[in-house]
Amino acid sequence: MPTLVHGYAAHSFDADLVPWSFERRDLRPDDVEMDVLFCGVCHSDIHHVRNDWGGESYPIVPGHEIVGRVTRTGPDVSKYKVGDTVGVGCLVDSCQHCSSCKSLLEQYCENGSTLTYASKDRHDGTPTYGGYSSKIVVTENFVLGIPDGLDLAGAAPLLCAGITTYSPLRRWKAGPGKKVAVVGLGGLGHMALKLAKAMGADVTLFSRSKGKEDDARRLGADHIVISQSEAEMKAVAGNFDLIIDTVPYDHDLNPYIATLAPEGTIVLVGYLGPLSNSLNTAPMVFRGRSLGSSLIGGLAETQEMLDFCGEHGIVSDIELIKIQDVNEAYGRMLKSDVKYRFVIDLDSLKS
Repeated sequence: MPTLVHGYAAHSFDADLVPWSFERRDLRPDDVEMDVLFCGVCHSDIHHVRNDWGGESYPIVPGHEIVGRVTRTGPDVSKYKVGDTVGVGCLVDSCQHCSSCKSLLEQYCENGSTLTYASKDRHDGTPTYGGYSSKIVVTENFVLGIPDGLDLAGAAPLLCAGITTYSPLRRWKAGPGKKVAVVGLGGLGHMALKLAKAMGADVTLFSRSKGKEDDARRLGADHIVISQSEAEMKAVAGNFDLIIDTVPYDHDLNPYIATLAPEGTIVLVGYLGPLSNSLNTAPMVFRGRSLGSSLIGGLAETQEMLDFCGEHGIVSDIELIKIQDVNEAYGRMLKSDVKYRFVIDLDSLKS
């Protein structure tokens, strides 16, 4: 039988999230049901709720940085058992047979991956609802193991912010002997600093203004460059093997490209949309520099990231909130008033 669960939903693009009860499906043979313990608040939650990207259907129950505990399993489930601590990220299904899925790149599923919320179940066409809720049901292959010893609330943002920054760092081989820079010190940027440092890279933060030096160094930065300073930017010209650009809005990439070493790459992970500043390709072509992009990661890579974080004791810096405060948290996020990720304690649904 379907299970009645409680959560918070947006019923239109211009409305606050409010309490809402709905049904989770009965377990299919390969399903895992879990109680949601913690759910991170991602900037994309706001984009979906406010229909910034268009095409949304309401109600929307956001949340794709989910840590929970297994309460039931279908008869075909072999990887998890009742009581296990597990996670769910941005995806809950994919076709599993296209070339991307066979290459363990389920996020690029050619038949359309199924998002944790604001999507359609590929089997029955029902809407998917996310982790701002008391329970969730997910097919076993899209459930992830949370390593022992990690703070569970701090681990929740790893399911999106963590893999979003880990994947390009691994793909472009960040590590000892490599100079890595991070643009933007927010939910993504602070994770990029921590992960790049743990991989052994020499790490720099690009910041638009002073005042972040102490925090940046605590998070893993070896150097801080003020991007508004022509002198400081000139001093690092041709310096970096890899730049992870986490800025979530339209901005000029040209000053950062000038700081890339020959055959260096700047990778966009924060902004979706057209750039208003013309990209000057000459400094790229004449130095073999590249512009890249990346979207979360596949399931195997996400598990690899979680295991890496378990080995190195890495979690997100968070502010834990009650679900009743989520609308206020959205407003604060838009003002960058959080260090560095809000996480909802779902036990607050009971209050």
